[in-house]
Amino acid sequence: MDGPDIIVSSLSVPQPRGPSKTPWQYHSRSDLHSKVACWAVLFDLLQHSALMRSHARSGKIVFGINHELRDFATARKKVLDLVVARPSGPTTKETLADLARRYRVVLDSAQAARLATLPELRRAPVGAVLMALEAKAAMTEHVKALPRLYDELNSSHQTIHGASRQALAVGLVMINAASTFVSPDLNKVPGAEVVLSKHSQPAAAAAVVAKVREIPRRTASATEGYDGLGIIVISAINDGTTPVSLVTAPPAPPPGDIFYYDNMITRVANEYDTTFKSI
Repeated sequence: MDGPDIIVSSLSVPQPRGPSKTPWQYHSRSDLHSKVACWAVLFDLLQHSALMRSHARSGKIVFGINHELRDFATARKKVLDLVVARPSGPTTKETLADLARRYRVVLDSAQAARLATLPELRRAPVGAVLMALEAKAAMTEHVKALPRLYDELNSSHQTIHGASRQALAVGLVMINAASTFVSPDLNKVPGAEVVLSKHSQPAAAAAVVAKVREIPRRTASATEGYDGLGIIVISAINDGTTPVSLVTAPPAPPPGDIFYYDNMITRVANEYDTTFKSI
């Protein structure tokens, strides 16, 4: 799977983020990291679902960005970073490859070659949503952030399935296991002495992993939860020079775990192939 490597490579490159547009690898007031993560998940899903590739090739599906879903029963609203849907109007010229350039997604030569072989999935006005992607990050103040992280993840699958029981809810959580972190909120003045936040690791990251494991998952359309939920653990100091790296040791989910990224992609690709074979 390419997703985790794409995410850490892309986050390693500082980009203008937040209200000041100061270059940061990560900024809590920017959603770019979430959009890059969702792009990477969709890239892997297209590679592992022959049916999704067929639907993209024939124009049966499109993607939408920042799409607002509304729970039919409660009228609760939620904006999702990326959705795959039936088109409700003419497609635009923007493709998934164009979106990668807009988000400055970092691909190596092999990944770029694989992207070039995929059918063009285009952006268009969203009709019936087939799959909605949600990505969240826990980068600092892990324990303090837990209630909000849990609530946001939980409300996402509830809203997705409140809008359509058939739609697939897919989530990815990025958890920082670095012992120090340069927080943009604590370092707003360029050139000033850097304020370092310190984390008790791996305990802080492990606490977030344990909380994410409590998020409901579903195995039938009549139940509540995510259809696929993955966790990746990264090391991100956010100092602008140290590359972001992937952590594979505990508390990262090991191969075979239901939250292991590759397992999540395999499961969601299978769910897509099973659920939407008749469209």
